[in-house]
Amino acid sequence: MTSMRAALFNPEVRQADGRKVLRSSIREFLCSEAMFHLGVPTTRAGACVTSESTVVRDVFYDGNPKYEQCTVVLRIASTFIRFGSFEIFKSADEHTGRAGPSVGRNDIRVQLLDYVISSFYPEIQAAHASDRVQRNAAFFREVTRRTAWMVAEWQCVGFCHGVLNTDNMSILGLTIDYGPFGFLDRYDPDHVCNASDNTGRYAYSKQPEVCKWNLQKLAEALQPELPLELGEAILAEEFDAEFQRHYMQKMRRKLGLVQLELEEDRALVSKLLETMHLTGADFTNTFFLLSSFPVELESPGLAEFLARLMEQCASLEELRLAFRPQMDPRQLSMMLMLAQSNPQLFALMGTRAGIARELERVEQQSRLEQLSMAELQSRNQGHWADWLQAYRARLDKDLEGAGDAAAWQAERVRVMHANNPKYVLRNYIAQNAIEAAERGDFSEVRRVLKLLENPYHCEAGAATDPEATEADGADGRQRSYSSKPPLWAAELCVT
Repeated sequence: MTSMRAALFNPEVRQADGRKVLRSSIREFLCSEAMFHLGVPTTRAGACVTSESTVVRDVFYDGNPKYEQCTVVLRIASTFIRFGSFEIFKSADEHTGRAGPSVGRNDIRVQLLDYVISSFYPEIQAAHASDRVQRNAAFFREVTRRTAWMVAEWQCVGFCHGVLNTDNMSILGLTIDYGPFGFLDRYDPDHVCNASDNTGRYAYSKQPEVCKWNLQKLAEALQPELPLELGEAILAEEFDAEFQRHYMQKMRRKLGLVQLELEEDRALVSKLLETMHLTGADFTNTFFLLSSFPVELESPGLAEFLARLMEQCASLEELRLAFRPQMDPRQLSMMLMLAQSNPQLFALMGTRAGIARELERVEQQSRLEQLSMAELQSRNQGHWADWLQAYRARLDKDLEGAGDAAAWQAERVRVMHANNPKYVLRNYIAQNAIEAAERGDFSEVRRVLKLLENPYHCEAGAATDPEATEADGADGRQRSYSSKPPLWAAELCVT
């Protein structure tokens, strides 16, 4: 059973005219297809149709509106029912006093549950036909598992959703509602892809936690058909365990650990991400590059590998741009004075986290100003040399469990190529395609779509050129689609 839904609206629209525009439609179309071919559970995009009609949009909410073309995206999924669909029965909120439009209508909740479970979880309906509570518990357990699996996949490809409220969570565990999403370039666990998310609620590292919070809200919305204590027990039992199991299973494949599963692997992955963060390494390219790591201790290719790895680390210029202060120094000074003189008022303003981040930027900027490129490269080499030593030791343990070293190496590389994409929908690639489309040229959209249909390098039958290039939208130079973003796009803001 497949449902088709024409996405006529843009959730970021504030004019309430219900019109979606070309810019956001192309981003959704390309990303939903990219995620599908990456192997991430997602809705699909069936078509993208534009028109000559236009609407006015203030893209960055900065007082500079412009006319944009109206566009329709045809979304495809088995259903578009979300966690939020069950919140229409919500009783009055203790803080706002607002209640759902169908508060008190448990009869509708029963009908909705019956429809969802019988239509999309028929095996659960069949197994628990005589016990509604156990049926509903099994349903919630499966939704919890699917959601944990989905967000683990996000974390492993560096995907940031951007707006993870309950209305953007599919009851089937699918990635749904592509808005201000983004894939990580420079690895930053606190990366926020949504320009309006001032508190960092939906930061990359917080996505598992937020998905779990949304499941808690779903459990609350299902009562009394699912007793809350039972729902909470299922959530506590299933989510973290399922997330960690799938996340580590995927990370082992990304690192080519094909023989053994060791407890120490968690520390190895954690240290890798820490090293990527410290060196500003590109998330996608670093993982992809690791498949060419020379396993032999005295390999002559080690120096070349390390040099290529250094190319994926952030330059001094990139770091200075990334950590540039966002606030006027006078405004920051005033906020700090307010925090000291009237901490209660400062707390009510809800800016504590933002000020802390700004102070961190100022401190980091000061350190970067005193750092030379040679010092940065030396520091980065030291960080990577330490981690690669631990990685080689772990690979040695994996090799010990294999009978044939050559066969093990071939399998390791095969698994890594099948789990580390060479191509993802980087913001600058999407932006170049959008700008061409807004001029009436959709060839770049088609080219990018074709590339994203084969994101994994060296797959049998891959139809795309692994060295495909594009013209950089800023300087016209040829650049590989797998390249780190150019400096102009390193901190590209999208909505």
